[in-house]
Amino acid sequence: MNGLPETMPAAVYRRPGVVEVEERPVPRPGPGQVLVEVDHCGICGSDIHLLFEGWAGKPGLVAGHEWTGTIAALGDGVDTWTVGEPVVGGPSPRCGRCRRCLEGKPSQCDQQGSIIDGHDGAFARYLLVPSSSLLRMPDDLSPRQAALAEPLAVALHGITRSGVAHGDTAMVFGAGPIGALAIAALVARGIGPVTVVEPGERRRQLARDLGAAEVLDPSELETFPAWQPERVAGRAVHVVLECSGKKPAMEAGFQQLRRGGTLVLVGAGMEQPTFDPNRFVLNELSVVGSFIYDDGGFEAALDLLASDGFPTDLLIEADGVPLEGISDALAGLAKGDLAGKVMVVPGRSSGATGAAPSGGV
Repeated sequence: MNGLPETMPAAVYRRPGVVEVEERPVPRPGPGQVLVEVDHCGICGSDIHLLFEGWAGKPGLVAGHEWTGTIAALGDGVDTWTVGEPVVGGPSPRCGRCRRCLEGKPSQCDQQGSIIDGHDGAFARYLLVPSSSLLRMPDDLSPRQAALAEPLAVALHGITRSGVAHGDTAMVFGAGPIGALAIAALVARGIGPVTVVEPGERRRQLARDLGAAEVLDPSELETFPAWQPERVAGRAVHVVLECSGKKPAMEAGFQQLRRGGTLVLVGAGMEQPTFDPNRFVLNELSVVGSFIYDDGGFEAALDLLASDGFPTDLLIEADGVPLEGISDALAGLAKGDLAGKVMVVPGRSSGATGAAPSGGV
Protein backbone atom coordinates (compact mmCIF):
# COMPACT_ATOMS: atom_id res chain seq x y z
CA MET A 1 0.00 0.00 0.00
CA ASN A 2 2.93 2.26 -0.63
CA GLY A 3 2.01 5.59 -2.12
CA LEU A 4 -1.18 6.09 -0.12
CA PRO A 5 -1.33 9.35 1.83
CA GLU A 6 -1.67 9.22 5.60
CA THR A 7 -4.61 11.63 5.73
CA MET A 8 -7.45 12.72 3.49
CA PRO A 9 -10.15 15.41 3.42
CA ALA A 10 -13.61 14.30 4.54
CA ALA A 11 -16.89 16.25 4.81
CA VAL A 12 -18.06 15.81 8.41
CA TYR A 13 -21.51 16.55 9.83
CA ARG A 14 -21.36 19.15 12.63
CA ARG A 15 -24.96 20.24 13.14
CA PRO A 16 -28.07 20.57 10.96
CA GLY A 17 -27.09 22.29 7.73
CA VAL A 18 -23.39 22.51 8.61
CA VAL A 19 -20.87 20.12 7.04
CA GLU A 20 -17.19 20.96 7.43
CA VAL A 21 -14.09 19.50 5.82
CA GLU A 22 -11.48 18.02 8.11
CA GLU A 23 -8.43 15.80 7.69
CA ARG A 24 -8.95 12.18 8.69
CA PRO A 25 -6.66 9.16 8.50
CA VAL A 26 -6.83 7.22 5.25
CA PRO A 27 -8.21 3.79 6.25
CA ARG A 28 -6.30 0.64 5.34
CA PRO A 29 -8.29 -2.31 3.99
CA GLY A 30 -8.58 -5.44 6.10
CA PRO A 31 -9.38 -8.94 4.85
CA GLY A 32 -12.06 -8.90 2.18
CA GLN A 33 -12.05 -5.11 1.96
CA VAL A 34 -11.12 -2.65 -0.78
CA LEU A 35 -9.97 0.97 -0.50
CA VAL A 36 -11.50 3.15 -3.22
CA GLU A 37 -10.46 6.63 -4.26
CA VAL A 38 -13.80 8.39 -4.73
CA ASP A 39 -14.43 10.01 -8.09
CA HIS A 40 -18.05 11.21 -7.88
CA CYS A 41 -20.70 10.87 -5.17
CA GLY A 42 -24.27 12.07 -5.57
CA ILE A 43 -26.17 13.86 -2.82
CA CYS A 44 -29.21 11.76 -1.90
CA GLY A 45 -32.52 12.77 -0.34
CA SER A 46 -31.48 10.79 2.74
CA ASP A 47 -28.36 12.98 2.94
CA ILE A 48 -30.65 16.01 3.11
CA HIS A 49 -32.52 14.39 6.00
CA LEU A 50 -29.31 13.35 7.76
CA LEU A 51 -27.15 16.43 7.24
CA PHE A 52 -29.51 19.34 6.57
CA GLU A 53 -32.43 18.36 8.81
CA GLY A 54 -30.31 16.75 11.51
CA TRP A 55 -31.37 13.09 11.37
CA ALA A 56 -27.69 12.19 11.74
CA GLY A 57 -27.88 12.99 15.44
CA LYS A 58 -24.50 13.45 17.05
CA PRO A 59 -21.71 15.15 15.08
CA GLY A 60 -19.04 13.19 13.24
CA LEU A 61 -20.89 11.38 10.44
CA VAL A 62 -19.38 11.20 6.95
CA ALA A 63 -22.29 10.47 4.61
CA GLY A 64 -22.49 9.64 0.91
CA HIS A 65 -23.48 6.35 -0.74
CA GLU A 66 -24.02 7.08 -4.48
CA TRP A 67 -20.48 6.81 -5.71
CA THR A 68 -17.95 5.78 -8.31
CA GLY A 69 -14.20 5.57 -7.91
CA THR A 70 -10.93 3.79 -8.59
CA ILE A 71 -9.48 0.95 -6.52
CA ALA A 72 -6.53 2.26 -4.53
CA ALA A 73 -5.62 -0.77 -2.35
CA LEU A 74 -6.75 -4.34 -1.68
CA GLY A 75 -7.09 -6.20 1.60
CA ASP A 76 -5.98 -9.78 2.16
CA GLY A 77 -7.95 -12.39 0.28
CA VAL A 78 -9.29 -10.04 -2.41
CA ASP A 79 -8.38 -11.60 -5.75
CA THR A 80 -11.27 -10.51 -7.99
CA TRP A 81 -10.21 -6.86 -8.26
CA THR A 82 -7.04 -5.00 -9.22
CA VAL A 83 -5.57 -1.69 -8.12
CA GLY A 84 -6.42 1.03 -10.63
CA GLU A 85 -9.70 -0.57 -11.72
CA PRO A 86 -12.69 1.83 -12.01
CA VAL A 87 -15.69 0.69 -9.98
CA VAL A 88 -19.27 1.57 -9.08
CA GLY A 89 -20.58 1.31 -5.55
CA GLY A 90 -23.13 -1.51 -5.42
CA PRO A 91 -25.63 -2.75 -2.85
CA SER A 92 -24.58 -3.46 0.70
CA PRO A 93 -24.09 -7.19 1.30
CA ARG A 94 -27.16 -9.10 2.46
CA CYS A 95 -27.23 -12.33 4.43
CA GLY A 96 -28.43 -14.44 1.51
CA ARG A 97 -29.98 -16.95 3.91
CA CYS A 98 -33.20 -15.45 5.30
CA ARG A 99 -36.58 -16.04 3.72
CA ARG A 100 -36.70 -12.69 1.93
CA CYS A 101 -33.21 -13.03 0.47
CA LEU A 102 -34.09 -16.50 -0.81
CA GLU A 103 -37.23 -15.04 -2.37
CA GLY A 104 -35.11 -12.51 -4.27
CA LYS A 105 -36.17 -9.57 -2.10
CA PRO A 106 -32.88 -8.20 -0.69
CA SER A 107 -34.59 -4.97 0.40
CA GLN A 108 -36.27 -6.98 3.16
CA CYS A 109 -33.24 -8.94 4.41
CA ASP A 110 -33.59 -9.79 8.10
CA GLN A 111 -30.04 -8.49 8.65
CA GLN A 112 -30.43 -5.16 6.89
CA GLY A 113 -28.80 -2.21 8.60
CA SER A 114 -30.01 1.33 9.15
CA ILE A 115 -29.24 4.39 7.04
CA ILE A 116 -26.37 5.07 9.45
CA ASP A 117 -24.40 1.84 9.71
CA GLY A 118 -21.38 3.12 11.60
CA HIS A 119 -19.10 3.33 8.55
CA ASP A 120 -17.89 6.50 6.89
CA GLY A 121 -19.42 7.24 3.50
CA ALA A 122 -18.10 8.61 0.23
CA PHE A 123 -18.07 12.34 1.00
CA ALA A 124 -14.32 11.87 1.43
CA ARG A 125 -11.27 11.28 -0.74
CA TYR A 126 -11.10 7.58 0.10
CA LEU A 127 -13.74 5.00 1.05
CA LEU A 128 -13.39 1.55 2.63
CA VAL A 129 -15.90 -1.03 1.33
CA PRO A 130 -16.41 -4.82 1.25
CA SER A 131 -15.11 -6.25 -2.02
CA SER A 132 -18.49 -7.94 -2.55
CA SER A 133 -20.29 -4.59 -2.79
CA LEU A 134 -18.46 -3.41 -5.93
CA LEU A 135 -19.54 -3.44 -9.56
CA ARG A 136 -17.33 -2.96 -12.59
CA MET A 137 -17.58 0.35 -14.41
CA PRO A 138 -19.27 -0.14 -17.81
CA ASP A 139 -17.06 0.88 -20.72
CA ASP A 140 -19.73 3.15 -22.19
CA LEU A 141 -20.41 5.19 -19.04
CA SER A 142 -18.34 7.93 -17.45
CA PRO A 143 -17.82 7.88 -13.65
CA ARG A 144 -20.12 10.90 -13.46
CA GLN A 145 -22.93 9.10 -15.28
CA ALA A 146 -22.44 5.78 -13.49
CA ALA A 147 -22.83 7.50 -10.10
CA LEU A 148 -26.56 7.63 -10.93
CA ALA A 149 -26.75 3.83 -10.59
CA GLU A 150 -27.76 3.79 -6.92
CA PRO A 151 -30.57 6.38 -7.08
CA LEU A 152 -31.81 4.95 -10.37
CA ALA A 153 -31.94 1.50 -8.74
CA VAL A 154 -34.10 3.07 -6.00
CA ALA A 155 -36.44 4.57 -8.61
CA LEU A 156 -36.65 1.27 -10.49
CA HIS A 157 -37.59 -0.56 -7.29
CA GLY A 158 -40.45 1.90 -6.77
CA ILE A 159 -41.65 1.15 -10.29
CA THR A 160 -41.41 -2.59 -9.60
CA ARG A 161 -43.40 -2.20 -6.38
CA SER A 162 -46.12 -0.31 -8.26
CA GLY A 163 -46.82 -3.18 -10.65
CA VAL A 164 -47.28 -0.63 -13.46
CA ALA A 165 -47.58 -2.15 -16.93
CA HIS A 166 -47.81 -0.96 -20.51
CA GLY A 167 -51.18 0.68 -21.03
CA ASP A 168 -51.26 2.03 -17.47
CA THR A 169 -51.10 5.71 -16.59
CA ALA A 170 -48.72 7.01 -13.94
CA MET A 171 -48.29 10.11 -11.80
CA VAL A 172 -45.06 11.11 -10.07
CA PHE A 173 -45.14 13.46 -7.08
CA GLY A 174 -41.89 15.39 -6.68
CA ALA A 175 -39.42 15.95 -9.53
CA GLY A 176 -36.35 16.00 -7.32
CA PRO A 177 -33.52 13.56 -8.08
CA ILE A 178 -35.43 10.32 -7.38
CA GLY A 179 -38.65 11.58 -8.94
CA ALA A 180 -36.79 12.76 -12.04
CA LEU A 181 -35.13 9.37 -12.40
CA ALA A 182 -38.52 7.67 -12.03
CA ILE A 183 -39.95 9.91 -14.77
CA ALA A 184 -37.02 9.14 -17.08
CA ALA A 185 -37.29 5.40 -16.41
CA LEU A 186 -41.05 5.30 -17.02
CA VAL A 187 -40.69 7.24 -20.28
CA ALA A 188 -37.76 5.05 -21.39
CA ARG A 189 -39.88 1.94 -20.79
CA GLY A 190 -42.78 3.34 -22.78
CA ILE A 191 -45.13 3.52 -19.80
CA GLY A 192 -47.56 6.36 -19.56
CA PRO A 193 -48.63 8.98 -20.19
CA VAL A 194 -46.75 10.26 -17.13
CA THR A 195 -48.15 13.18 -15.16
CA VAL A 196 -45.86 15.01 -12.75
CA VAL A 197 -46.83 17.07 -9.70
CA GLU A 198 -44.15 19.51 -8.56
CA PRO A 199 -44.32 22.98 -6.95
CA GLY A 200 -40.89 24.25 -8.09
CA GLU A 201 -40.59 25.79 -11.55
CA ARG A 202 -37.06 24.52 -12.24
CA ARG A 203 -38.11 20.98 -11.46
CA ARG A 204 -41.33 21.33 -13.42
CA GLN A 205 -39.25 22.30 -16.46
CA LEU A 206 -36.96 19.33 -15.88
CA ALA A 207 -40.01 17.04 -15.82
CA ARG A 208 -41.15 18.46 -19.17
CA ASP A 209 -37.68 17.98 -20.64
CA LEU A 210 -37.69 14.36 -19.45
CA GLY A 211 -40.88 13.64 -21.36
CA ALA A 212 -43.72 14.10 -18.87
CA ALA A 213 -47.02 14.44 -20.72
CA GLU A 214 -48.44 16.90 -18.18
CA VAL A 215 -46.78 18.84 -15.36
CA LEU A 216 -48.94 20.27 -12.59
CA ASP A 217 -48.63 22.48 -9.57
CA PRO A 218 -50.13 20.76 -6.49
CA SER A 219 -52.85 23.44 -6.41
CA GLU A 220 -54.23 22.09 -9.70
CA LEU A 221 -55.14 18.70 -8.22
CA GLU A 222 -58.65 17.60 -7.37
CA THR A 223 -59.15 16.46 -3.78
CA PHE A 224 -62.31 15.29 -2.09
CA PRO A 225 -63.86 15.52 1.38
CA ALA A 226 -64.25 12.43 3.52
CA TRP A 227 -67.96 12.18 2.75
CA GLN A 228 -67.23 11.61 -0.97
CA PRO A 229 -64.96 8.54 -0.89
CA GLU A 230 -66.39 7.17 -4.14
CA ARG A 231 -65.45 10.19 -6.28
CA VAL A 232 -62.54 9.73 -8.67
CA ALA A 233 -60.38 12.59 -9.94
CA GLY A 234 -60.59 13.53 -13.61
CA ARG A 235 -56.86 12.92 -13.99
CA ALA A 236 -56.91 9.71 -11.95
CA VAL A 237 -54.16 7.23 -12.78
CA HIS A 238 -53.37 3.57 -12.23
CA VAL A 239 -50.17 4.24 -10.29
CA VAL A 240 -48.84 7.13 -8.19
CA LEU A 241 -45.17 7.25 -7.20
CA GLU A 242 -44.78 9.63 -4.25
CA CYS A 243 -41.12 10.69 -4.23
CA SER A 244 -41.14 13.85 -2.09
CA GLY A 245 -41.71 12.35 1.35
CA LYS A 246 -44.13 15.19 2.14
CA LYS A 247 -47.34 14.50 4.07
CA PRO A 248 -49.60 16.67 1.83
CA ALA A 249 -48.20 14.97 -1.28
CA MET A 250 -48.86 11.49 0.11
CA GLU A 251 -52.43 12.42 0.97
CA ALA A 252 -53.08 14.16 -2.36
CA GLY A 253 -51.46 11.30 -4.27
CA PHE A 254 -53.83 8.83 -2.62
CA GLN A 255 -56.76 10.82 -4.04
CA GLN A 256 -55.39 10.70 -7.60
CA LEU A 257 -55.82 6.93 -7.96
CA ARG A 258 -58.29 5.18 -10.21
CA ARG A 259 -60.28 2.34 -8.69
CA GLY A 260 -57.90 -0.52 -7.97
CA GLY A 261 -54.90 1.81 -8.18
CA THR A 262 -51.63 1.72 -6.25
CA LEU A 263 -49.81 4.47 -4.36
CA VAL A 264 -46.10 3.76 -3.83
CA LEU A 265 -44.36 5.65 -1.03
CA VAL A 266 -40.78 6.10 -2.25
CA GLY A 267 -39.83 9.30 -0.43
CA ALA A 268 -39.17 9.30 3.31
CA GLY A 269 -40.43 11.94 5.73
CA MET A 270 -41.19 12.49 9.40
CA GLU A 271 -44.79 13.75 9.04
CA GLN A 272 -47.33 10.95 9.04
CA PRO A 273 -50.11 11.04 6.41
CA THR A 274 -53.76 10.20 6.97
CA PHE A 275 -55.68 8.10 4.45
CA ASP A 276 -59.47 7.78 4.38
CA PRO A 277 -60.29 4.11 5.07
CA ASN A 278 -63.60 4.41 3.22
CA ARG A 279 -61.79 5.49 0.03
CA PHE A 280 -59.45 2.55 0.61
CA VAL A 281 -62.31 0.08 0.86
CA LEU A 282 -64.78 1.36 -1.71
CA ASN A 283 -62.13 1.76 -4.43
CA GLU A 284 -59.97 -1.22 -3.41
CA LEU A 285 -56.80 0.87 -3.37
CA SER A 286 -53.31 -0.23 -2.38
CA VAL A 287 -50.60 1.72 -0.58
CA VAL A 288 -47.16 0.09 -0.61
CA GLY A 289 -43.72 1.07 0.59
CA SER A 290 -40.56 0.97 -1.48
CA PHE A 291 -37.17 0.57 0.20
CA ILE A 292 -33.86 0.48 -1.69
CA TYR A 293 -33.47 -1.97 -4.60
CA ASP A 294 -34.69 -4.91 -6.63
CA ASP A 295 -32.53 -8.01 -6.77
CA GLY A 296 -30.18 -7.12 -9.64
CA GLY A 297 -31.32 -3.52 -9.45
CA PHE A 298 -27.87 -1.98 -9.87
CA GLU A 299 -27.17 -4.00 -13.00
CA ALA A 300 -30.55 -2.98 -14.43
CA ALA A 301 -29.81 0.66 -13.58
CA LEU A 302 -26.40 0.59 -15.28
CA ASP A 303 -27.94 -1.02 -18.38
CA LEU A 304 -30.61 1.69 -18.53
CA LEU A 305 -28.07 4.48 -18.02
CA ALA A 306 -26.04 3.12 -20.94
CA SER A 307 -29.06 2.72 -23.23
CA ASP A 308 -29.50 4.94 -26.26
CA GLY A 309 -31.21 8.19 -25.50
CA PHE A 310 -31.36 7.91 -21.71
CA PRO A 311 -31.08 11.56 -20.56
CA THR A 312 -28.20 11.37 -18.08
CA ASP A 313 -27.05 14.91 -18.85
CA LEU A 314 -30.47 16.34 -17.99
CA LEU A 315 -30.54 14.42 -14.72
CA ILE A 316 -27.22 15.72 -13.34
CA GLU A 317 -26.42 19.31 -12.41
CA ALA A 318 -23.84 20.65 -14.85
CA ASP A 319 -21.20 21.47 -12.25
CA GLY A 320 -19.84 19.11 -9.62
CA VAL A 321 -19.12 20.56 -6.18
CA PRO A 322 -16.06 20.07 -3.95
CA LEU A 323 -16.38 18.76 -0.42
CA GLU A 324 -16.49 22.35 0.85
CA GLY A 325 -19.62 22.97 -1.24
CA ILE A 326 -21.81 20.28 0.32
CA SER A 327 -23.57 22.55 2.85
CA ASP A 328 -24.62 25.01 0.14
CA ALA A 329 -25.71 22.17 -2.16
CA LEU A 330 -27.84 20.63 0.60
CA ALA A 331 -29.59 23.97 1.12
CA GLY A 332 -30.19 24.38 -2.61
CA LEU A 333 -31.64 20.91 -2.92
CA ALA A 334 -33.84 21.30 0.15
CA LYS A 335 -35.27 24.54 -1.24
CA GLY A 336 -35.74 23.13 -4.74
CA ASP A 337 -33.33 25.65 -6.24
CA LEU A 338 -31.33 22.77 -7.73
CA ALA A 339 -33.27 20.47 -10.03
CA GLY A 340 -30.85 17.69 -10.96
CA LYS A 341 -28.59 15.34 -9.09
CA VAL A 342 -25.69 17.19 -7.46
CA MET A 343 -22.38 15.35 -7.77
CA VAL A 344 -19.72 15.85 -5.11
CA VAL A 345 -16.20 15.55 -6.52
CA PRO A 346 -13.76 15.05 -3.62
CA GLY A 347 -10.74 15.54 -5.90
CA ARG A 348 -11.80 19.15 -6.44
CA SER A 349 -11.51 19.91 -2.74
CA SER A 350 -8.83 22.47 -1.93
CA GLY A 351 -7.83 20.17 0.93
CA ALA A 352 -7.39 17.13 -1.32
CA THR A 353 -4.25 15.06 -0.98
CA GLY A 354 -2.50 13.47 -3.94
CA ALA A 355 -3.59 13.26 -7.58
CA ALA A 356 -7.13 14.01 -8.66
CA PRO A 357 -9.38 11.05 -9.41
CA SER A 358 -9.12 9.78 -12.95
CA GLY A 359 -12.76 10.24 -13.98
CA GLY A 360 -12.80 14.04 -14.10
CA VAL A 361 -15.80 16.28 -13.66
